[in-house]
Amino acid sequence: MLKPSVMPRTAMTGLLVLVLTGCALAERRSFPYDAWSLNFLGRPYMEIWIETADVVDIDDYVFRGAGSGIVSTGYPGALSKGIPIEFKGKPRGWPENPAGSGRRVWGADLPRLVYVRWQSMAEPQTYEAYIEIPESARTIMRSGEQAFCRADSKWITDYRNLLVVGLAPGGIAKVWVRGPCLSAIEVTRVQGTINPEGPYGGHSGGKHRPLTEESKAYIDKFGIPYGSW
Repeated sequence: MLKPSVMPRTAMTGLLVLVLTGCALAERRSFPYDAWSLNFLGRPYMEIWIETADVVDIDDYVFRGAGSGIVSTGYPGALSKGIPIEFKGKPRGWPENPAGSGRRVWGADLPRLVYVRWQSMAEPQTYEAYIEIPESARTIMRSGEQAFCRADSKWITDYRNLLVVGLAPGGIAKVWVRGPCLSAIEVTRVQGTINPEGPYGGHSGGKHRPLTEESKAYIDKFGIPYGSW
């Protein structure tokens, strides 16, 4: 006859802490979904590397490392090799409905401030920006709307739970909120500043990450469209 297993006291304590923590987070959450996402995007050929992106929520909790690494730009593609015969990417301006890519900020309430430090490899230059998220943006993020999702052809109540930050040469940071099935709404635009320490906090001898061959060729031929972002 099989006997019921007994959970060790330490495991039971750990599980209880997790349950209580989850309940506490749910109680202080001011929005009706599990988590919101911090997404980033760049412009074609204007390659970007995020050194860090940190979030302060409306309860003044700090979430460090909420974003880092390469930012999606569309062109060059992940499988691109060499220099193409025709450059198909258009780096001027922003897409009508920007999405980007990123990760969920678990345990955070809605954002009050986003700090981002990034390498603009096209220039090259290292920027940082303190992005104050307005209350109007949080109001939108809390509000559900009826939306038709093409993925499964259903009407649902959707939320703009994606905070999308577009980064561009010259230290430009532009922010939208959008949902998986809801269009983007612009909420703010910030002019970043040059980080005085340089790339990697001054630990790389002033060397930025290198551009891909394709992006370098585009910039050598067409330049950087400052003023279009």
